[in-house]
Amino acid sequence: VQLQASGGGLVQAGGSLRLSCAASGSIFSISVMGWYRQAPGKQRELVAAITRGGMSNYADSAKGRFTISRDNAKNTVYLQMSSLKPEDTAVYYCKVVVKINDYWGQGTQVTVSS
Repeated sequence: VQLQASGGGLVQAGGSLRLSCAASGSIFSISVMGWYRQAPGKQRELVAAITRGGMSNYADSAKGRFTISRDNAKNTVYLQMSSLKPEDTAVYYCKVVVKINDYWGQGTQVTVSS
């Protein structure tokens, strides 16, 4: 399974970005798709995740500002980020769960300037 993330970049505080992550390869059925982030000197943390049926959960820091969605036909997960803050600056990673295995994308940098 290969994951290709895109959509990161530099944005001013209060701005928006949309991340995308497309999965390809030997995919039978992806159960959970999610986004994590890792800021310098910090541990990787969950931002949001969504099941195949559309149930989602968010980190408290993301609630009300970020929206996760997925297109099962395209094996793609999205993260719409709004009202971005400098503390959202991190490398964002997508992760998918196929059967009992986790697969990670390569990460995309999001930088929010104040």
